[in-house]
Amino acid sequence: MSDIWTREAQFDAWLQVELAVCDYYASIGRIPKKDLATIRRNARIDVKRIDEIETVVRHDVIAFTTQLAEQIGPASRFVHLGLTSSDVVDTAWGLRMARAAEIIAADLKALHTRLRDLAKKHAFTVMMGRTHGMHAEPTTFGLKVLVWYMEFGRHIERFREATKRACVGKISGAVGTSAHTGLALEKAVCKSLRLGVAEVSTQVVQRDRHAEFLNTLALIACSVEKVATEVRHLQRPELRELEEPFATGQKGSSAMPHKRNPVTAEQLTGLARVVRANAIAGMENVALWGERDISHSSVERVVIPDSCQLVDYLLSKLDWILAGLRVNEKRMEQNIWATRGLVFSQKMMLTLVESGMTREDAYAAVQGAAMRSWHDGDSFADELMKEASVRAAGTTRAELDAMMNPREFLTHVPEIFARCGIKLAKQKAKARKK
Repeated sequence: MSDIWTREAQFDAWLQVELAVCDYYASIGRIPKKDLATIRRNARIDVKRIDEIETVVRHDVIAFTTQLAEQIGPASRFVHLGLTSSDVVDTAWGLRMARAAEIIAADLKALHTRLRDLAKKHAFTVMMGRTHGMHAEPTTFGLKVLVWYMEFGRHIERFREATKRACVGKISGAVGTSAHTGLALEKAVCKSLRLGVAEVSTQVVQRDRHAEFLNTLALIACSVEKVATEVRHLQRPELRELEEPFATGQKGSSAMPHKRNPVTAEQLTGLARVVRANAIAGMENVALWGERDISHSSVERVVIPDSCQLVDYLLSKLDWILAGLRVNEKRMEQNIWATRGLVFSQKMMLTLVESGMTREDAYAAVQGAAMRSWHDGDSFADELMKEASVRAAGTTRAELDAMMNPREFLTHVPEIFARCGIKLAKQKAKARKK
């Protein structure tokens, strides 16, 4: 990925555009074949020389074409014929973004596969579901990962579309009229470079395309952070349900030898902020004066390469975390009972309603028992049996204990996976109770 964004690669992409234009001109007889052969044989990039020329002319594309002229000789009169700088620069942006997109698309596919396999493996690994950071009801780790799997599946789709719209070229001249080149040239050049064509342009490709690309990268980074944050949260000693890889010899703290910090997940969380900030800069680039100014140019030279490289890194490191993720299944199930059965409150309420109690009375009885259990430390079942309305409904303690089975919440797990295109093997795990 980093090779795409070197200055050498930038000038090489510019040269590819210039040569594609020359090829077309030669095909219609505007450039003699012998001159095309000379151009192709002698056109070489010398970054140091380009820099020397730019210190004088203070224009990067002119420095580039001047250096080519020095290399090519008299046939260089056909290079950059009828073009404006942005014809070359913006089409080259499309080239390099397309190459970066291929790498990111491969990263997304690899991570998507990793998430699918992890979700299937833990489809029935019961754990505590949390809302507001508080215990809610039992779920499975597989369902949690399945949410991530589907989210990154959407990223694959939207990134494909954003890439299609962003990776285009334009060879339409100083204000987009194609007055000196014609539309056939633009179509032929973009086709040879495997780029789409900007149907209409000014002097530049419109930056809403690049902004969409950057925003899609930002959304991908958001989801990387989402997963990383969950790993960090569940690695806390109070929970200890997940743990990112910790290598032999790795140290977590200069002062505290016991530390096993989720440093990689924290790093991903921080870098995702940079990608999001870059997306804002990309949106600021959309509005330009008239047919073009250069307020966007300096910005995108930073944010497009940085965002592509960062997202490549984020996806690769997240895949690394998930490949070595330690899933503490025993701890997950233990944590369900940390509140002594309170997580079955809805089930208890619905049971009372089905026995004939009004929902309001059932809610009051269950909440009263739950609050006493929360504050006093007795089991939820014990507190429920102290409620006269519960006893009047004929509910026995044995029945309460039987209903407090976290695996009864997993009935529809196979159907949910099936809706997401994943078929599960039949569940073999036996129901476990407290």
